[in-house]
Amino acid sequence: MINGCSPKGSHLFILSGQSNMAGLDPETSFIPRIHEQYGAENSIIVKDALGGQPIRRWYKDWKPAKGDEPEATGDLYDQLMEKVRAATEDKRLHTITFLWMQGERDAREMHGEVYEESLGGLVAQLENDLGRKGIHVVIGRLSDFDMANETYPHWTRVREAQVAFADSRPKTEWVDTDDLNDGVNKKGDPIKNDLHYSVSGYNKFGDRLAQAAIRLAND
Repeated sequence: MINGCSPKGSHLFILSGQSNMAGLDPETSFIPRIHEQYGAENSIIVKDALGGQPIRRWYKDWKPAKGDEPEATGDLYDQLMEKVRAATEDKRLHTITFLWMQGERDAREMHGEVYEESLGGLVAQLENDLGRKGIHVVIGRLSDFDMANETYPHWTRVREAQVAFADSRPKTEWVDTDDLNDGVNKKGDPIKNDLHYSVSGYNKFGDRLAQAAIRLAND
């Protein structure tokens, strides 16, 4: 563990997205790993996530592949940034990492064609507002919940878009979630290949996010 404040500044980690990010308790696995690596005094963790939400509630210039509806709002992004600004006021930042777990809603609404572009736009929007180009990005890839695209017609398209974005951008990684949705959920019910993760799955997810974020920050 690093003792004392780093002269280079703090490491900022921004966690956002929909239900599987909302279901993650950072205190269980993510924050302990980050604090072990950098020290609590050198780490700033901000989380704001809401289940069932499309990327257009974060990306303000989002456009569907066809037509004019639905429209982007960006309201959840504004909410997230209020928290970020409050947490970073008068703080010097050494690295910034954006951790994103979202895409289920866009897969269900069949917006997979524009997902990679939208994700890139969201990251650029964040970089512009933070005044920092080339921020680190960690993406939780959609799980193996609906590989047949039966209920969420663009499930595999969004998965592929997430991987394509991560593979095309420096300082960006995606993490696997395919093994996180079996076991026992927070209600104590057994689950198999569920949309959401098990209790142990969320713990593993937080750990994987932290490991990826640390790799990027230390590279």
